[in-house]
Amino acid sequence: MKIRNFKVEQWMNEYEEDAVYNLGETCIDSMTLRELLELSGKNPEEFLVSLGDERMTYGYIEGSPELLKGIAGLYENIQPNNVIPTHGAIGANHQVIISLIEPKDNMVSVMPTYQQHYSIPESIGAEVRPLQLTLENNFLPDLDVLRSLVDKNTKMITINNPNNPSGSWIPLEIMKEIIKIAENVGAYILSDEVYRGISEDDSYMPSIVDLYDKGISVSSMSKVFSLAGLRLGWIVSKDPEVLQACKIRRDYDTISCGRLDDLFAGIALSNKDKIFDRNRKILNHNREILDKWVNETEEVHYIKPVAGTTALVYYKKNIPSYDLCVRLIKEKGLLFTPGSCFELEGCVRIGYAFDSKTLKEGLDKFTEFLKEI
Repeated sequence: MKIRNFKVEQWMNEYEEDAVYNLGETCIDSMTLRELLELSGKNPEEFLVSLGDERMTYGYIEGSPELLKGIAGLYENIQPNNVIPTHGAIGANHQVIISLIEPKDNMVSVMPTYQQHYSIPESIGAEVRPLQLTLENNFLPDLDVLRSLVDKNTKMITINNPNNPSGSWIPLEIMKEIIKIAENVGAYILSDEVYRGISEDDSYMPSIVDLYDKGISVSSMSKVFSLAGLRLGWIVSKDPEVLQACKIRRDYDTISCGRLDDLFAGIALSNKDKIFDRNRKILNHNREILDKWVNETEEVHYIKPVAGTTALVYYKKNIPSYDLCVRLIKEKGLLFTPGSCFELEGCVRIGYAFDSKTLKEGLDKFTEFLKEI
């Protein structure tokens, strides 16, 4: 099976270690284990010493009761048996697509999005019909275009909500129309929701599985929980055929998640409100730093992100995004992600949810660079 190179991951693999100012990072400022344990009311030294007697068996093959309950609690009317733990959201996306999509199918994928959503089905031989999100439409799906792309053979519509890289969030009224379009042909909707959970005003952010019985939610501990090192994600669905297909595939590519990953994820999920309070402050503060910089910098423009941890910033220079980003890392030590990693040009993805000092200094370096070229 041939598959296209994964552009964004290869970019990060090649250049992330060279960054002085890492604005390619998309996780909210990562927590230490000590911070997680203290936040949860545990004594870190005592707890970590107690782990010395843990036997490293496979543990709970389908996830511990604490983990499954914690994940189910992120949704409305979801039970633990609707949850399948995976090796990160990257494992969840792969498992869903490889389990449900066949060469005879066609599917619609929003663009830009995480490359798994179109490159994996392409590698299977399915037809992928891109639904282009545009700056002019605030990176929201055009419903008329979506209707024109869907037919009786459409097996799945995939969205990324909140969107990576733009930071858009699909309003409820648009989401309901997308569901109607999918219902008309009996299509699944796979929603990559790794950036979902932390709204600006602390309101609940509806998931696709709250709204549609054939909806499939994918998420993980990486982005809004600040725990990417756990490498733990999940699939959530109310559809029994989806759950059965993914569980059968899981025996081949997962078996179980790491026992320690499961343990610490369970602790984090049971303290999600404390983590979200911490991370909401970081997100809202840094989003305003980014917005102030964009408004004060003549050479750039964007649609202000309303959710997630990333933004697409367009620049007014005649240089390909890949070349611009290579020069930035080599000349300024500044890491952005080229727009070309998302099949776009004239823009870069900025991750703004790390520490504020790094964000400010990195943006200042970009200002310097724009004046120099």
